[in-house]
Amino acid sequence: MDPLRLSLALGPLAIYLLLLGAINLSRRPLLVTGGRDFIVLGLAVSGLVIIGPMELFFPIMAASVYGAVVWGLLIGLYGMCLILVVLVLRPRLVIYNISSEELRPILSQLLVEMDPEARWAGDSVVLPNLGVQMRMELVVSTRNVSLIANGPRQDSAGWNRLERELSAALRQVEVARNPRALSLVLASFLLAGSIVYAVTRDPQSLAQALFDVVHL
Repeated sequence: MDPLRLSLALGPLAIYLLLLGAINLSRRPLLVTGGRDFIVLGLAVSGLVIIGPMELFFPIMAASVYGAVVWGLLIGLYGMCLILVVLVLRPRLVIYNISSEELRPILSQLLVEMDPEARWAGDSVVLPNLGVQMRMELVVSTRNVSLIANGPRQDSAGWNRLERELSAALRQVEVARNPRALSLVLASFLLAGSIVYAVTRDPQSLAQALFDVVHL
């Protein structure tokens, strides 16, 4: 694989892994919406999409007429697909750098304050006055918890309020650093090192690949 394609494939992924590692090395949880989480993941794999499906199905005839503009159109199409998926996703909140055991009491107290009729059933909870039904799912490797909507009938205003108040509550929480974050940081450095090695070993191939893309 030439240096340009290697950089496109591994560069965004290395940044994503470094970001996850930094979050897990922090002593504070981080809450993001499901849409933002999906967009960041989409950006992390964007390079793999470019050198994979985009290059495989690249419209050569269109490129012969419009040149490198075709790449911009394809990347724009990918971005619009990400936005479309975000718009149709069910509501979801992702809390990084916290275990379910640490989050459960904080969340339980908050939900009772928000809706006294909140009812738990295992890892699922219903807030009838807010129009929210959700379940907790844990990812052990990155120590994050997702609050995922159960069913399509959800109140967006209730989810927005839950996001605001849970984010405010988590600002007061301090957690232990996740030791697995070091493996994420190490993986990021290895990917970045592979890119640097490939570019310094054959810079002419990188320059030629860039020239070919610009002068389609």
